[in-house]
Amino acid sequence: QVQLVESGGGSVQAGGSLRLSCAASGYTYSSYCLGWFRQAPGKEREGVAAIYSRGGTTYYADSVKGRFTISQDNAKNTLYLQMSSLKPEDTAMYYCAADPAPTRRNCSPSRLTDFTYWGQGTQVTVSS
Repeated sequence: QVQLVESGGGSVQAGGSLRLSCAASGYTYSSYCLGWFRQAPGKEREGVAAIYSRGGTTYYADSVKGRFTISQDNAKNTLYLQMSSLKPEDTAMYYCAADPAPTRRNCSPSRLTDFTYWGQGTQVTVSS
């Protein structure tokens, strides 16, 4: 059973930066699509970024391109989301998720329902 634990959330002023981490355990497949998602109060959960564990191909939502960077440290089984130039509209609960994936064909932050394993989330608040 894959377990995911997020950390690194907090409060920051607009224009600031934060790095989120997602520690994973229990991987049993050779490759995964790993993603970051967020949900603001009263809104649906949306995809932010994804990375294919084998090869490191990355995918981003248009709203965060150029500001957020997803990365992984395979030795530590840890997923990261570096967030820069933060805006008040980035305020949300951020979740990491994993989906066993033999190929990167369908790895995308837009395919939210494909992800099997989810963390509990970490709150990010950006003030203006």
